[in-house]
Amino acid sequence: MAPQIRNAIEVRKKQLIHMLIQNGIYKKSERHLYELSLGELESEYKICQKGAGSCQNAK
Repeated sequence: MAPQIRNAIEVRKKQLIHMLIQNGIYKKSERHLYELSLGELESEYKICQKGAGSCQNAK
């Protein structure tokens, strides 16, 4: 994988983790956010965006 792509993925993961933490999500099941793939983080953030209630309950 090209270094630019790898860097872009890491930057996006950091952004998503930051946004999820701001919404009170620190883990998904028993896994910390930093352990999740980009796709898993994107999915979790989409769920969070659908309703603030689901964000708070996703801990």
